[in-house]
Amino acid sequence: MPGNAHSNGTGTAQGPPDRLTLELAAATVDAVEATGAFAGGVYLRAGTPGLLRLAALAGLPARLFRPWWRMHTNRPFPVAESHRYGTSIHLADAEDAMRRFPQLMAGLPYPFGSLYEPVTHGRDAFGVLVVLRAATPGRPVDPADRQRMRHTAQRLAASLADLTARGAPVVWDGPPVNVQLPAGDTPPVRTGHLHWDPDTGALTMDGPLHTILRGAATPPRGTGGHDPGTATGAAPDAPREPGGQDPADGPGHPHPPTQPHTHPHTDAEAPGRPDATGVDTLAALLAPEDAYGLWTVARQVADSGRPRSRRIWLRALDGRPCLLEVTRTENGLHGALVEPGVGPVVAAGADRLPGGVCSLDRLGRIMFASRSAETLLGRGRPELVGQVLWDALPWFGRPAHEDHFRAALLSDEPVQFQARRDGGRWLSVTLYPGHEGVTMTLTATDRPAYTPGSVAAPGAGLGSPADRASMLYRPVALAIALTEAVTARQVSAVVTEELLPAFGGRQLAIYLLDERHLHLAWETGFPQGFLNRFDGVPLDARLPGVETLTTGRPIFFESMEHLAAAYPGIPMDAHVGARAFLPLIASGRPVGSCILGFDQPRGFSPEERTVLTALAGLIAQALERARRYDSEAALARGLQDALLPHRLPKLPGVETAARYLPGTEGMDIGGDWYDVIDTGRGIALVIGDVQGHGVAAAATMGQLRSAVRAFALSEHDPEEVMSGTNRLLIDLDVGQFATCCYIVLDVTTGTTRAVRAGHLPPLRRHPDGTTDVLDLPGGVVLGIDPSASYPVTEVRLDPGDILALYTDGLVERPGTDIDVGIERLRHALAGIGTCPLADSAERLIREATPAGDRPDDIALLLAARTAGDGRPGPRTA
Repeated sequence: MPGNAHSNGTGTAQGPPDRLTLELAAATVDAVEATGAFAGGVYLRAGTPGLLRLAALAGLPARLFRPWWRMHTNRPFPVAESHRYGTSIHLADAEDAMRRFPQLMAGLPYPFGSLYEPVTHGRDAFGVLVVLRAATPGRPVDPADRQRMRHTAQRLAASLADLTARGAPVVWDGPPVNVQLPAGDTPPVRTGHLHWDPDTGALTMDGPLHTILRGAATPPRGTGGHDPGTATGAAPDAPREPGGQDPADGPGHPHPPTQPHTHPHTDAEAPGRPDATGVDTLAALLAPEDAYGLWTVARQVADSGRPRSRRIWLRALDGRPCLLEVTRTENGLHGALVEPGVGPVVAAGADRLPGGVCSLDRLGRIMFASRSAETLLGRGRPELVGQVLWDALPWFGRPAHEDHFRAALLSDEPVQFQARRDGGRWLSVTLYPGHEGVTMTLTATDRPAYTPGSVAAPGAGLGSPADRASMLYRPVALAIALTEAVTARQVSAVVTEELLPAFGGRQLAIYLLDERHLHLAWETGFPQGFLNRFDGVPLDARLPGVETLTTGRPIFFESMEHLAAAYPGIPMDAHVGARAFLPLIASGRPVGSCILGFDQPRGFSPEERTVLTALAGLIAQALERARRYDSEAALARGLQDALLPHRLPKLPGVETAARYLPGTEGMDIGGDWYDVIDTGRGIALVIGDVQGHGVAAAATMGQLRSAVRAFALSEHDPEEVMSGTNRLLIDLDVGQFATCCYIVLDVTTGTTRAVRAGHLPPLRRHPDGTTDVLDLPGGVVLGIDPSASYPVTEVRLDPGDILALYTDGLVERPGTDIDVGIERLRHALAGIGTCPLADSAERLIREATPAGDRPDDIALLLAARTAGDGRPGPRTA
């Protein structure tokens, strides 16, 4: 993946980037500059359906934002919502974001504004373009900025569509590419050149050099209106060496630039003098001290026994510093003038300060480090400048410190904290953010006071305002994420993703209590099989994971030596590290215990202990809720499995196939059902969907299926079947409604009589592959109006024709019109070819539903009219 040698862990450049990478990088930079933002990026669809990946990020170090590299499209974040619904989202400030997307602000609790624009072209949804910028409290996003953002996204979408048309895959499955933003506040870089012949004194200088030195001042003295290039003549006033000797008289020395003098000379007195106008022009552009300094440097360089190159600072007429390098060549002296701005002057000033000063760009690269910073950081400039801060100084990559850098990069406010560098020295660090980077100041400080006997400094909890903010938002972020977790596995995964990175942990284990024994429910980071020995331990075992639950108190070990001393003989997976054992107690009821492991010894500050204990309570509540859900879901699933037909009847004149898929793990069981009934007057094809999920929906589904079957077997016509079922649902007073489609097929004539109660229209496929949507007028949903009527529509079904009845889970997508889903299913049905009907059902399910989460359950019923002798009808396409 294209990147650069110091790309915050996002890869190393290997040749020129491909077109996709260039398009993403260019669009990101364009969006940032068009909206006055300080950072931006592009989320692109991944190879895994339902997943977006951050593909390009400009203005922020990708490493610090690793938790946001992946975004599931069903998450309650602005990126996901913009992609799901294809809508623009504009958040002016933190208050606006907190009101609409509290999950975003829980993870990034900083004052910034943000814009999100979907990158779509026709029906192709490629991803989302994002920019982050300064907050504008009380003022909505300017319409012009919205328009510029939209145009940038449209241009990107057109480019990505062109790539797709050329056969290039427009997906992203790697880490993001970090992009450096163009400099905006820096002055233009200007250079000028001169040539000085030490033998003849002839001097030429180009126009840029003249312009740089003149600056914004008035035209230089002595030009006489001539072009400031080479000219001939004598210099009327040249400084002389003591004793009256002209410096040009010495062999091998260049003639000096002239300055006004009290003893004018004539041309006859100065044979072979330098080019008058060129030298005078240069002299007029310099302060006297600079002219004499330049003459001295030129004389030294011209001497073959001296260094062949020297540099000198000169001052332009308007006071700006310029650096001139004079080099000896075969043809004389060559001068290169650079106007670097005030950077070198500022750097020299920073070197004189007692505290350290570093300048970082917005990708975290060190652009400058003062001499004091070298001392305080224990690294020389060659080891620092040009390197990413966290690569050059890994101890700055501790999670608590990363919080501070995120705060500085996303806000306009200084952030102060204390850090302990390798070797034990403590530093007070202050970050001053700006649009193009961060200035970091460093001073030595005393070791903070922590819990007595701490063997290592805490990883966080240093008491700074930013750290207190991070301590506040971590429980909020975890609590919000836990509200979305439904099963015990999802709760454990959330803890792994949110809790471990927040505290720098590497190992996690969760044990759940069942009949006075603790059973391992989740583990990550431990050696394979190590924790098996603790699975099923009783509550009277002397183990920290047991005692933290029985006492209700968390237990912290700042080193493995402390753990071994407290529990002699306890098996350990490592000899170096730290451990935290947390009780999981929900509303006074013991749920289990949680173990956090760390690779290195570390202390636990009072703030950390408080936060971890609070988080353990949240985890316990979520696990208790997950247990109840798992029990209810198992009951609902069992009920539904019992109520749905285990197999469809084999009937003459018709071939049928059906499939049912529940929602994915974490979703409640729904009330979808299907049935095939031999009524004696025809074959009834039924499909329905009860509103809601869970045990209640499954129970109501069973009652409705039984009612439809009873009415159908009593030889009622379709309208009576639907009306009777409607009245029954109302009489049951379950507070639910349902949709249903009921079709009776006469296998002899192919005539069908269909009725629909708020259900989606069925599809019909002809043997030649043409497929249409059946237009059935229908009536209102069941369970609403006891007097509702349900008109019957007759439809012809020829041999080989296929009817497809389905529920909304097969065609409905968040943010997409349901007609689009129906059209997608129609295309899939048209292309099933001549494969068996059961295989066709599998293929339709596979093609019409993307991998990943299914927010609703799915029912599909296919029915094909066969030939009169019972053989399948013709299917030619």
